[in-house]
Amino acid sequence: MPTKHIDFNIDAAQGFGVYRNDIETELLDYVSSVNISCGFHAGDPLLIKDYLLKCKEKNITIGAHIGFNDISGLGYRPMELNADEIEAIVLYQVGALASFAKAYGLIIDQVRPHGAMYKMASENYDFALAIVKAMQKFDKWLAYTCLDNEILDKVAQETGVIVNREVFVDKYYSQEDFKPMWDNKKMINLDDSLNRIRTILFSSQVKLGSGVFMPVNCNTIHFDTKNPNIVQLLKKANEIITPTPFNYNKAELSGWV
Repeated sequence: MPTKHIDFNIDAAQGFGVYRNDIETELLDYVSSVNISCGFHAGDPLLIKDYLLKCKEKNITIGAHIGFNDISGLGYRPMELNADEIEAIVLYQVGALASFAKAYGLIIDQVRPHGAMYKMASENYDFALAIVKAMQKFDKWLAYTCLDNEILDKVAQETGVIVNREVFVDKYYSQEDFKPMWDNKKMINLDDSLNRIRTILFSSQVKLGSGVFMPVNCNTIHFDTKNPNIVQLLKKANEIITPTPFNYNKAELSGWV
């Protein structure tokens, strides 16, 4: 039997206009948190509204999926921004999603960077700190979702922000420094991804390609919607977890536990 609950999260509204990834809708039955794109790297107003209402129907925790203002590059191109610029783009995007949420009786629980912004936030302390400080100007109770590493630890210690410590189920990790291999577009196969989930749940470790196991302190697993096996992976992953994926931060803060 699994030893603990864990949150499963995906990104959604990763499109605009006629360009949509409709498989995201099917995945909502198998996750406990959804990060909705806010219009910069992806997500138009109708798409944002659509996924907010779908999440409300299924009682899924809602996050703001923020990125660089780079819709033509889908947010995968890095940008050099100063602290004021970082604050502005974070507040703009979180505010846009929050206005929709308020209109439909919902709240935003967390913020997850996207693409190049995520990579920079997981490698650059000052950049990550600027994101979190901007979030806290909007709402000090927003949780911050990013890679479980020393930078996340330092930001949490400095700001007191609630953190969703994330690991990837379908990305390869470097054997030298235990960082995701961002430029490797190849994804781990279905069986190895499921074994990674089991290892995380039973021993809080991730197995590297060399056979070495590295400890992780995670409370959420991210599933990439570009994975060709994503539907089957999430269905089988739900069979491993008892009873279902679970966003513990939300339950704890609300007084459920």
